[in-house]
Amino acid sequence: MTRILCVCLGNICRSPTAEAVLRQKGGARIEVESAGTRDWHVGNPPHEPAIQAAAARGYDLTDLRARRVETQDFDRFDLILAMDAKNLADLETMRPKNNKTPVKLMMSFVLITNTDAVPDPYYTGDFKGALDLIEKAADSIIKSLN
Repeated sequence: MTRILCVCLGNICRSPTAEAVLRQKGGARIEVESAGTRDWHVGNPPHEPAIQAAAARGYDLTDLRARRVETQDFDRFDLILAMDAKNLADLETMRPKNNKTPVKLMMSFVLITNTDAVPDPYYTGDFKGALDLIEKAADSIIKSLN
């Protein structure tokens, strides 16, 4: 089983969506959690428009709660997926010395794309577009695990 952590800024839009999508698509082959690089929303459910966009495609975010990335996460997970370059840079500053856990952009798994990031729908308002990218990346990630 592969353990994956999905990370965005506040853990209320992109990363919980990625958690739910990967969990559903990956089945028993993967264990997935999500977290944020900031603690602004710790304990809160995902943003309502993210919940609605995901639900429209059959993903349930309602039981998820925001948490912040912890140092121990670098040892608990086999792969850490950042939603954008800022999240990736923040994760690298949090990484414990000598830790070798792969930290990658989620979109780096998609070979043909015009973006390397999942834009933050909290600011753009494009929750469906973010979900499109997350689903595309999730399919590629699942294939890479085979």
